[in-house]
Amino acid sequence: MYAEERQQALASMVLRDRRIVVSDAAEHFGVTTETVRRDLATLERLNLVRRVHGGAVPADVLTTVELDVPQRRRAAEAEKARIGKAALDLLPGPEGSILLDAGTTTAQLAAAIPADSRLTVITNDGAVVERLNEHRGLELYQLGGRVRPTTRAAVGPRTLTVLSDLRVDVAFLGTNGLSLEHGLSTPDPDEAAVKTAMIAAARRVVVLADSSKLGRESLIRFGRLDQVDVVVTDAGAPPDVVAALEARDIDVVVA
Repeated sequence: MYAEERQQALASMVLRDRRIVVSDAAEHFGVTTETVRRDLATLERLNLVRRVHGGAVPADVLTTVELDVPQRRRAAEAEKARIGKAALDLLPGPEGSILLDAGTTTAQLAAAIPADSRLTVITNDGAVVERLNEHRGLELYQLGGRVRPTTRAAVGPRTLTVLSDLRVDVAFLGTNGLSLEHGLSTPDPDEAAVKTAMIAAARRVVVLADSSKLGRESLIRFGRLDQVDVVVTDAGAPPDVVAALEARDIDVVVA
């Protein structure tokens, strides 16, 4: 096989599988790992892939672009609804406490919470407050701070100060990206700081992420995978990523 043919095949494999491992590709093509790395470097210069530790991912995986709330609501809407309903089983018992991160997937969990639930719910998302305001059994708290126009999340020093004093049973977090190498990530530093503080405030951390987020990496890491207890995703999740998460003692719930 000529180098150009192998590179074309590598690019196709990355697009199909959403990632490729150098050692596996070397075995598949019967070449050295150094040859595969050179091929991937060529593909990266052509903006077809992005190299990561041990392999490569599609060029569109590494991104700093944020969609606004209406755009994110339309993306994977059915999958997010299933994820929200599946996450109900992870709520603490009566009189328990949760943090609900801002986001369209966590909002689906809020929409699914039964009206007679007896929980303390703390959130930095005004839309979540609107959804839960009529649930008379809840103790509902809205975190203050600067509201980001893109995501409508409360962020900043005031938000972080309150979070630093909290201890809750479960934090339910959204994420822009979840990868084995980079962990949990998001484009904005202020939102990343709030998410990090939510992780620190929780006894248990549950990440709600549709399958399009798995294998993606964004600009700023806000959490390590060893800080995550459960990932709730949908049936489109790559089996190898699910297996890798489970190998790290993370429970994976497929909605």
